[in-house]
Amino acid sequence: MAYNAEGAKAVASDAVAANADLVDLIQSGFTTGIKEVGRLFEEKKLFLPHIMAAAAAMNGGIDILMPVITKQGKDADEGLGKFVICSIEGDIHSIGKDIVAIMLKVAGFSVLNIGRDVPLKDILAACKDNNAKYVGTSALMTSTMVNQKTFEELLRKEGVRDKIVTNVGGAPVTQQWADEIGADVYSENASDAVAKMTKIAG
Repeated sequence: MAYNAEGAKAVASDAVAANADLVDLIQSGFTTGIKEVGRLFEEKKLFLPHIMAAAAAMNGGIDILMPVITKQGKDADEGLGKFVICSIEGDIHSIGKDIVAIMLKVAGFSVLNIGRDVPLKDILAACKDNNAKYVGTSALMTSTMVNQKTFEELLRKEGVRDKIVTNVGGAPVTQQWADEIGADVYSENASDAVAKMTKIAG
């Protein structure tokens, strides 16, 4: 909330040194802070430079935590199966999706994070080329949510829809939207994604 990147890095380093719950630090600390900044932005009490400064501070801390969290993950070659994840075509947001990717890896999935603003044909190709069991798409804007629906249609058209579990998430995405477009799973946040996907992977 103070846009203090050095402070965020210090907290992250202290947490690593103390062997603290780093995933909880991201979810209950950094993510809670960035959501509050986002809320104030929506209420027009803060502006775009504040969002960018807060994100920069958060990234400073997460950059220290992520390598450690990844090392703590299960190193099974396949684990619970291959999981392709990205921000959908047209969407440049990545922080939330990156946190989900890290937590899925820690939970035992073999995660392929293919980035943000990924064309639908490239998501499809990644799923096919890697024989993925699961695919997760994030949409942070109502204008890009429609691409999640188009992707479901593309999977059906290509004859692979019944071979893969689809997971949708992002701020404007709801269970109702997931049901409407025919997605298998709606994830409200990273913890929700891990809980639901590990249950399916069984």
